[in-house]
Parts: sequence; C-alpha cells; structure tokens
Amino acid sequence: MSNNVSFFAINADDVPRARSFYETVFGWRFEPWGPPGFYLIETSSAPSGAVRGGLQERRELVPGEKMVGFECTISVVNIDRAIRTIEDNGGRIAAPKFHIPTVGTAAYFVDPEGNVVGLMQPERKA
Repeated sequence: MSNNVSFFAINADDVPRARSFYETVFGWRFEPWGPPGFYLIETSSAPSGAVRGGLQERRELVPGEKMVGFECTISVVNIDRAIRTIEDNGGRIAAPKFHIPTVGTAAYFVDPEGNVVGLMQPERKA
C-alpha cells in the first residue's frame, strides 16, 4: 500500500465549471467534503478500481506559483523518513507536514524537475 499514488486533485479557477466538465465527460461523481468549494471525486463505482480525487479552487503551494494540472499524492508509511529522503536526494519541501483529521499527515515537496507532489501518511484504522 505504501509509495503508491493514492489521491489526485484537480485545481480549478472555476470549480463549478470544472465539476460540470468532469461529470459530463467522464461520469465522475462529486461529494462536498471539508472546506467550502472542495469536493471528493469518485471516478468509478468499483472501490478497488479507482483512485479517489478532489476538486478544489486553484491555490499556491509554492509561493508565487499557482498549481496547474493534476496534483498527485503518494502514500508513505513514514512521512518523516520520506521527507528526509526527498531532501537528501535533491528535492525540497514546499509545504511542511500538517494533519488532516480522520485522513492523515500530509506534506508537499518539489522534485528536482520542479514538479509539486503530495505525501500522505494515512491515519491508522482503529
């Protein structure tokens, strides 16, 4: 389960327009969750056949640079170890780790090619 792409986000200037586009073109379902204007995306009716996603208003993770394109998050077993390994290999942290209740601990990094990627250490199930 670790080190797999586990989540993606679509960053949009016009969230309702983006939602309508992906509903119409791909039949994806959207469920409001968390902050206003944030939706969870269900890409398939088969839970094992889909990666969950989110639709959100475009924002800056790296100061002065708005997120463009799909944003991917990779699940890791130990986020602190992943951060150290990223920094030791030419990456840099774009957003320090933070906790999302009921989800896990996340951070964002920039790889040596300038791509912004998310990390997620999921919460352990009770």
